Amino acid sequence: MFLYNTGARAQEAADIRLADLDLSEPYRVRLHGKGDKWRSCPIWSETAELLRQLITTRPMEKTTSVFISQQCKPLTRFGIYKIVKRHTASLKCSALGESHSGIFPHALRHTTAVHLLEAGVEINVIRGWLGHVNLDTTNRYAEITLRTKQAAVAACLPPVDVSAACRPTGGWRKDPDLMKWLESL
Repeated sequence: MFLYNTGARAQEAADIRLADLDLSEPYRVRLHGKGDKWRSCPIWSETAELLRQLITTRPMEKTTSVFISQQCKPLTRFGIYKIVKRHTASLKCSALGESHSGIFPHALRHTTAVHLLEAGVEINVIRGWLGHVNLDTTNRYAEITLRTKQAAVAACLPPVDVSAACRPTGGWRKDPDLMKWLESL
């Protein structure tokens, strides 16, 4: 949930310390990203509650890692990778083909970016959310999805007039004037 909510890289999640969390409103986390850059990312109240439950199960100081292994050692990005793979092993990813099961942590980051884009969030906001310096990097996530294409088609539909005179009579191919004009082109 944390990876999807924040769009964090696995290494960024592994590096989270108690001091990086703000679990009072507005809920947020400070992420230490590539290039030694820090960014603040909002988190949902549900994510904040799960984090609160996680950190109250053990004694913690400000510098204590939030995500730890069963051996009480800080999780690494490889540990996060293994956890995500284990919990998604039964899922089939149609984009990768039937031979690939489960997903990678980066797929959650990608999904976050695409869902933000589909929700109408400005690309520059997504760039900041993901911690990208260059907008071109963010644009790689901004691939057009089927849902986006369907929304574009819906936006281009002709206006609907309720009067009988303006109702379509079976499609544009049955309009003799339109067909005559198209044939003249």
